Amino acid sequence: MIPLVYDQINRWGKDDEFFLALLKKLHIKKIADLGCGTGRLTSHFAKAGYHITAVDPNEEAIEYAKNKEYPGEISWVVGDSSNLKSNAFEAVIMTANVAQVFLTDKSWQHAISDVYRALKPGGYFIFDTRNPIAKAWEQWEKDKTPDVAIHHMSGEQLEIWTEYKGFVEDVYTFYETVKNARTDKVLIQEKMELKFRTQEEIDESLQRAGFSQIQVYGDWEFKQATIETKSFIIHSIK
Repeated sequence: MIPLVYDQINRWGKDDEFFLALLKKLHIKKIADLGCGTGRLTSHFAKAGYHITAVDPNEEAIEYAKNKEYPGEISWVVGDSSNLKSNAFEAVIMTANVAQVFLTDKSWQHAISDVYRALKPGGYFIFDTRNPIAKAWEQWEKDKTPDVAIHHMSGEQLEIWTEYKGFVEDVYTFYETVKNARTDKVLIQEKMELKFRTQEEIDESLQRAGFSQIQVYGDWEFKQATIETKSFIIHSIK
């Protein structure tokens, strides 16, 4: 994630609507937004009246998030799942495929065990992740055009170029480069890595952590996921 341009190239969409609709169905108030990034969706949770602890390891992203206007109080934490207080939340939510940044089974299991510890009895763990069978990377690699954004301080136009390197073992790697569109000067380049887990692998890991009821929705609809599903939305209960 590159905080400078993240909000501009990730506009409001069906996924955001779905998360808000699902939370509304649960009739809860106290949530943790784990991997909140720049607070793009956190702000909408706040507007909906939730009491939020927002956590992200990227200090720059948290600073961007803090500079936005929010109704009510939000607790901002630079950290990770280990910083979640025990038995404190009615729901923990991870959006924008944050689940895929855990590249090893050990790190993933550690994170969801932390979430389980942080939830109150009957609490909900909600997150999305891409179905590896859908091979989303094949569509990504066909797009040869840059995304565009505006520098919030200088007002200059930016271009965001993505270079796809593919899989090294089971981790997919790509690079994002932000350039000044006028001068072609590189401002930022970041390496991105993603792990694609099957529905079966996700279910097994959640069960090991102690989650009992696991519902898997498909493609931002309140319908059971299928083998053709592109995005899984996992809704598990402690």
